[in-house]
Amino acid sequence: MQPLLDFLGDYWWLVFPFMGVASGFGGWWSKQSKERHKRRLELIKAKSEARAVEMQARAQLKASKAQDGPAEDIEADDAASRQARLARLMATHDEVMHRWLDYELDVAKLIAFPTMSDGRQPLTAAFLRAKKVADGLRPASADVKIDAATLAEYRDAVHDFEVAFDIAEQDARRVRDSGFTEDERRRLDRAQQLLRTAVDQSATAAERQIAYKRVREELDGLIVLSDDAVEVLEKQVAPELEAGRPAATPKSRETPEDRATPEPPAQPERTPLRPPAPEA
Repeated sequence: MQPLLDFLGDYWWLVFPFMGVASGFGGWWSKQSKERHKRRLELIKAKSEARAVEMQARAQLKASKAQDGPAEDIEADDAASRQARLARLMATHDEVMHRWLDYELDVAKLIAFPTMSDGRQPLTAAFLRAKKVADGLRPASADVKIDAATLAEYRDAVHDFEVAFDIAEQDARRVRDSGFTEDERRRLDRAQQLLRTAVDQSATAAERQIAYKRVREELDGLIVLSDDAVEVLEKQVAPELEAGRPAATPKSRETPEDRATPEPPAQPERTPLRPPAPEA
């Protein structure tokens, strides 16, 4: 015990540096705690907003189903009325499909709202499942004869598809690229800028080709582009690339390679000489 007291008596001044270190560590720990608390509040807020959107969409779905009526009401309708309802449902189905393709085929939109192409996101996965169900129940055309139960099942599937897409879209527009790291967000920004050059008709063919290749490199590992999206993008870039290629040098009207070997001139037909007539 005495050695410890002697040490403290000789080196009492070390208390002040230790107090400074402790103070700095305490400040860092307090800052980290505040950051964690802030992120926790943001997560709670995001979940609350998503829950509110989901509840609102479900209320809309319930009201829509009530407006269309239960399957018993559909059974009571005549065939002409069922055909009209089927046509409206297929039109709604097509409308939601077009809205989805606006994201699926537009690379700029996929970069701006990446969760719309990410099946790992719960809301996007729910939308894709609802789409698969609606597509599977979709009749071949609006002119087919359909019974009340089948029409009611397809109606519910289309409504679920529409609501699930609305929820996924609203969430994608809310979160945007917040799920990526700072470095990944910088890559997305670079890809967006390069994409503008790739489809810019005022840029040269070489500039557009280089920009297109760099867009694919920046998005590699971040966003998976569908084959259809790549095809659409390449069609936007390809015309300028074709125009930028040097045109083939036109051949002259008559070159040694193209000129056919002249046929030898026709020889005049010679009349054979008759032998002289014998003398009388």
